[in-house]
Amino acid sequence: MTVELTIDRLAFGGNGVGRLDGKAIFVPFTAPGDRVRCRIVKDKGRWAEAELVELLSPAAQRVTPPCPVFGRCGGCQWQHLPYAEQAAAKEAIFREQLVRHADAPAEALLPVVQAPAPFAYRSRVQFKCHHTPSGFVLGFYRRGSHYVEDIVACPLVPDALNELLPGLRAAIAATSVADRVPQIDLSIDDAGARRAVVHVLPGAEQIIAAALEPVARPAGLALFLQIGRKETLLPVCGAAELTITCDEPPLRLAYGPGGFAQVNLAQNRSLVAAAMAAAQLQGGERVLDLYCGMGNFSLPLARRCREVVGVEDYAPSIAQATRNAAANGLANVRFLVRPATGALTQLAAAAPFDVVFLDPPRAGAYELCREFLAIRPPRIVYVSCDPATLARDLKPLLHNGYRLVSSQSFDFFPQTHHIESLTRLEWSGV
Repeated sequence: MTVELTIDRLAFGGNGVGRLDGKAIFVPFTAPGDRVRCRIVKDKGRWAEAELVELLSPAAQRVTPPCPVFGRCGGCQWQHLPYAEQAAAKEAIFREQLVRHADAPAEALLPVVQAPAPFAYRSRVQFKCHHTPSGFVLGFYRRGSHYVEDIVACPLVPDALNELLPGLRAAIAATSVADRVPQIDLSIDDAGARRAVVHVLPGAEQIIAAALEPVARPAGLALFLQIGRKETLLPVCGAAELTITCDEPPLRLAYGPGGFAQVNLAQNRSLVAAAMAAAQLQGGERVLDLYCGMGNFSLPLARRCREVVGVEDYAPSIAQATRNAAANGLANVRFLVRPATGALTQLAAAAPFDVVFLDPPRAGAYELCREFLAIRPPRIVYVSCDPATLARDLKPLLHNGYRLVSSQSFDFFPQTHHIESLTRLEWSGV
């Protein structure tokens, strides 16, 4: 069924929303103020999903997307909106999620922290690959599919990474095993050092290594192959580690291939600064950092308190965090390889923690809420990359003795609907 409607807002997930006889209709790639003709593709009763058929009357604030594959590539949702509109929408969506779904006090929600650069901000990117009868395709999955949309360059990626694509593409395409390369990961650090991790199916390693080393070595590109899981990384050439900076004076944090660093390095520095302010450390505290990775929060915290214990279940990240602590002269932090679940209960038995930090994956940390309510650490600082799971996790805490002091969204991913955030909770008693 095809209908006409006016888009009045943007929803969590990135789609525009209009109403038809009171029913919410979600339409991707639309903007508030658009008058559209759309086709209903999924009717859920009280709401429906639609696809854009025709833009009858564009909203005044619409802009021309700079990317020629916007709308087909699944990476971006909002290139047709000015950046100020995107940031305002994220602030409103984040507020709605927490107030509606977590009963958060609206007065505790702070304005969004906008990104300093709306394009060319990604320090890490994963390019999907597919060998077709017409050639080797390198790009990103189309929205809702595993069809690879071929690209020349991505506007979210800095020039220093985009300029590597022609050489990598041509070298792989010239081999007899181009169909054995499903993905290429590119990274750049704060000093401009670059690294490539090329995913290769078993049996093609030697051919791909021989083809790519002559491309990588002259460019100063560190090159690794990955055959299966991260534990299978095979070095080809170049230094393993990249280095980011955070905190003041700057800490230098290295991370290896397969390790994690935030995609937006400038926003990460803003987030770390805000997180240190939220912790309100006076120097004598004991702090637990869950999902600590390579020490992005642990090491700045260690500068400000008596002791930090970092917990992460990926052993190479813990080894990297230990090296980073030593390299920065921090002896009051120790790191443990173990799951986050149960860590507070076990470790607090020896001595209580004054502050618990957590930066979980997108699935959130709902299983930890029972521990928080049983142990009752005085302060919790929660870094989230998904407002929906954050709201789910906050609700039992806010209903059982924790007070939301502040929560703030950070835009790490301009042109997309993704929202990072920092939330501070304090125990106030039931």
